[in-house]
Amino acid sequence: MKRHAIYPVLFSLSLLSGLCLGQSPAPRVINDFNADWKFLAGDAPQGEQLALDDSAWRIVTVPHDWSIAGPVDQKNLSGPAGGFFPTGIAWYRKSFSLPAKDAHRHVYVVFDGVMANSDVWINGFHLGHRPNGYVSFYYSLTGHLRFGQAAHNVIAVRCDTSKQPASRWYEGGGIYRPVRLVLLQDLHLEPWSTFVTTHSITAGNATVRTESTIVNDSGKPHKASLEVTLIAPDGRSVASTRSPMQTIAAGDILNFVVELPIPKPELWDIDHPALYRAQVRVLTNHATVADDEQIPFGIREFHFNPDSGFWLNGRNFKIKGVAIHADGGAMGIAVPTAVWERRLAAL
Repeated sequence: MKRHAIYPVLFSLSLLSGLCLGQSPAPRVINDFNADWKFLAGDAPQGEQLALDDSAWRIVTVPHDWSIAGPVDQKNLSGPAGGFFPTGIAWYRKSFSLPAKDAHRHVYVVFDGVMANSDVWINGFHLGHRPNGYVSFYYSLTGHLRFGQAAHNVIAVRCDTSKQPASRWYEGGGIYRPVRLVLLQDLHLEPWSTFVTTHSITAGNATVRTESTIVNDSGKPHKASLEVTLIAPDGRSVASTRSPMQTIAAGDILNFVVELPIPKPELWDIDHPALYRAQVRVLTNHATVADDEQIPFGIREFHFNPDSGFWLNGRNFKIKGVAIHADGGAMGIAVPTAVWERRLAAL
């Protein structure tokens, strides 16, 4: 099965949480890409061009909601449902450089959320359009970058909330969630392809199934295997295994599945939110680590009964919830983590 240049949906919060394990060079590098964006409220002809003069644009840090700054006006097209906040077109640009030593890597930019109808360019090359403002997405920058200390790259984002009314609640505007730059080796995990599931759960044993996809982005076949190590809530390694080594053709992908038993599992529960971690690594036929990530998960049994409702680990619970939107009130949709912590604590 051939891989597409731009993957559809979901690096993970299942989390793009890959950790470097002391390899040299690191198999996976994740750079915070939130600081020093140039921002312009309004349209900018050829705003994607590398040579555009953006020196007069305002410097912002994302997450950023430009709409919440107002002004609030009854004439604004968002209407009463949108709080009469302004809508329209806005641009973001970010200049960056990458060291020459990373020229062999495959580079992705990951957006957790852009509101809305976004277009993204790298060095003037159009990467794609994403109409939905609530869906995370990413693009490959490979082949469009310049490397070296003096090399200059510009990523540009145009977002558009002009078509109103667009919702019956406040939607905000801009790059309102974090951005990351991810650098990978030729042989790597397909972004957002790792899924950890638990089944056959008893007090004495649980089976953990890990499924992932390995990509060969090189020009020749490579052998690879998937190694999975399960880490208990207290930090102990409780199980580990490797899949058989398999050959992946140049430019192709291959799915891998491994299952591991955990004796006497520590169950995740409401009053005991115990989390395990699956350390997932791509190994080459030379036993070197080509890529790695860590996926948190809980082991618990749950089901719904039509007569009694929800059951968790053998106990019956009534599920209670609230209707809550993506904004944080006066914070807009670029919501600080502390706001969510306070709301969850109150609930």
